[in-house]
Amino acid sequence: MTLLKHEIKMNLKSILIWAISVGVLCAGCILLFESLEESMKEMTDAYSDMGAFSAALGMDKLSISTMEGFYGTEIALMFALGGAMFAAMTGAAMLSKEEEGHTCEFLATLPLGRGRIFFWKYAAVVLLVLLFNLMTVLLILAGFAGAGEMLDGKTFVLYHGAQLIMQLEVGSICFLISALSKKKQIGACLGFAMVLYIGDLMCRVIPDLEGLKYVTPYYFSNGADIFASGEVQWGMAAAALVVMVLSVVAAAVVYQKKDLAS
Repeated sequence: MTLLKHEIKMNLKSILIWAISVGVLCAGCILLFESLEESMKEMTDAYSDMGAFSAALGMDKLSISTMEGFYGTEIALMFALGGAMFAAMTGAAMLSKEEEGHTCEFLATLPLGRGRIFFWKYAAVVLLVLLFNLMTVLLILAGFAGAGEMLDGKTFVLYHGAQLIMQLEVGSICFLISALSKKKQIGACLGFAMVLYIGDLMCRVIPDLEGLKYVTPYYFSNGADIFASGEVQWGMAAAALVVMVLSVVAAAVVYQKKDLAS
């Protein structure tokens, strides 16, 4: 528990910057919607007829002239990218920073053992992702309160639940990368999060690449799909949870056998 508290304290500044940045950006766009509503109505038909571009962003399913459509296409995209990058960055640094900073010897002197160190490190990743979501959602709800409008509660919860699963999957894979590396691979992991998003775009606009939807977690957690249908593709969400568990197990095996740099 002491190690968990230490990790939360060490990452407090980072999580505040990311959560406030993403949350305020999303809430600000919600507050701006009323002033943009008339111009959005004029652009709706044009956007819905833009072929591949419309399909990629979900504008063929939702009208951006409504709050639900605006949130599901525009704001959901900002939240998804911000959340995935935060999860990737957090997972990428959690284990490898000890070797890069030459603090493994200090950890080894603690009466914990590698198993407990690993457990509390991963618990810190999960808790930080949960705190990020809690803070950003509270800011988004404040934006809705300020705008005097709210989305359907069930669909809102489904979307953010799917986003949480997506972020935990990305964070867990990057946690495995952290276990494999002796240095923080933050740049590579941020790039990994972006590649997954590009995979989602490509599988929506290129029929031959449709199979990518089974690879990228952005597909089942896509805001436009969830707000249009009112449901999550739970089969893909379950597969994401399996990938998350396998990543953590693989990371544990690697970390237990690894020759840690002092």
